[in-house]
Amino acid sequence: MNKDIIKRIAILGSTGSIGTQALNVIRRHRDRFAVEVLCAGSNADLLVQQALEFNPNAVAIADETKYQAVKEALEPKGIKVFSGASSMVDLMEMDTVDMVLASIVGFAGLRPTLRALERGKAVALANKETLVVAGSIVTAAARRHRAPLLPVDSEHSAIFQCLVGEGSAVDKILLTASGGPFRGRSREELATVTLEQALRHPNWSMGRKVTIDSATLMNKGLEVIEAQWLFGVDVDNIEVLVHPQSVVHSMVQFADGSIKAQLGIPTMETPIQYAFSFPERIESHLPRLDFAQYPTLTFEKPDRATFRCLDLAYSAIHRGGNMPCVMNAANEVAVQQFIEGKIGFLDIADRVETAMQSAPFIPDPTLDDLFETDNEIRKN
Repeated sequence: MNKDIIKRIAILGSTGSIGTQALNVIRRHRDRFAVEVLCAGSNADLLVQQALEFNPNAVAIADETKYQAVKEALEPKGIKVFSGASSMVDLMEMDTVDMVLASIVGFAGLRPTLRALERGKAVALANKETLVVAGSIVTAAARRHRAPLLPVDSEHSAIFQCLVGEGSAVDKILLTASGGPFRGRSREELATVTLEQALRHPNWSMGRKVTIDSATLMNKGLEVIEAQWLFGVDVDNIEVLVHPQSVVHSMVQFADGSIKAQLGIPTMETPIQYAFSFPERIESHLPRLDFAQYPTLTFEKPDRATFRCLDLAYSAIHRGGNMPCVMNAANEVAVQQFIEGKIGFLDIADRVETAMQSAPFIPDPTLDDLFETDNEIRKN
C-alpha cells in the first residue's frame, strides 16, 4: 500500500467488539486509514462518540427510534445521518468507500455485505453468518465483481496467511478452537450453567452472541462452513482441534504432509489490521508472543457428544441447500433465549436440532428463499 494513499473504510457494526477494535487500528494508523462510514445497531451514544472522533462522511443507526438523537448530535458537524437497516445497504453504494468491514453479528450482515461485493468493494469479513447462510451466492458475487473477500476471523485469517504464496494443493485445514469456558465439562454439569459462566471466555474478549456460540462450539461449526466457502476445501477435510492456549490460530496441511501454522497472541486487532493492509504487513504496537510464557501447547479432539452444535453444523453443510440457513436462524433465536433466561444452556442445541428436522428443505435456494427461510424459523 502506498502510504500517501489513504484507504477509506466503512465499518458495519462499529459499536461492537470487532468494530471498536477496528477503530483502535485506524486510530494508530491515520496516515493509512480513514473512516468513511460508521453503521451501528442501537448504541447511539457510542456511535456519536465514534463519529465525533473520526469524522466520517456518513453514519447509520439501524434503530430508527435513535435517529433523532444521533442527527441532532452529528448533523451540525457536517456528518450525514441515516436510519434503518436498509440505509446500511444503501451506504455501500458510496463511491468514496474503498473497503467495508462487515462486522455486524448474525444474519443482519448479509444484505449490506452482498451489496458491497456487488459494487466491487473489498470486504474484510468478520460476519461468518453471511457465508454460512449464503456462501454460494456471496462467493459467486465476489468472483463476478472481482471484489476481494478478506477474512477477519482469527482462524480464517490464519489460514489465509498460511496460503499466501502457496501454489500446492491443500490436503487439510486444521481449525483450532479454545474449547470455551466449559471445556472438559459433562452434560450433567452443563445442565445448570448460568449466562454469567457462559460469558466468561478464558482467552478472548468478544460480544455476547459470539461468546455463547464459543461456549456451545457452534462458533466453530459456523467457522467450518465459512472455511469451506472461503478456501474451497471439502468440509470433510476441515478438522477441528481444541487448543486451549489460543496461540496457534489455525494450520494448513499440504499435499506433501507439510503443515504451516500462524501463531500470535489472542487478539482480534492483528487479523483486522492484516485485512486492512493486505498485501502488506505494517507495524503493530501489540505485545509480541513470548514462547517462554507458553512452554506447552496442547491439542485435543473436541467432545462432540457433549457439545452437539459442532456436529449439527457439519450435518447442515453436508445436507446443503437452505439447511445452514435454518441452523443459523434457529441458533440465533436460541442463543437470545438463553441470554434472556428463557431456556437452559443445553436447550440451545436441542432447539437447533428440532428446527433442522422440521423445516422445509430447499436444495437450491435463491436469496429470496433464504430470507424467507430465516423469517419462518425466527417466527416458530
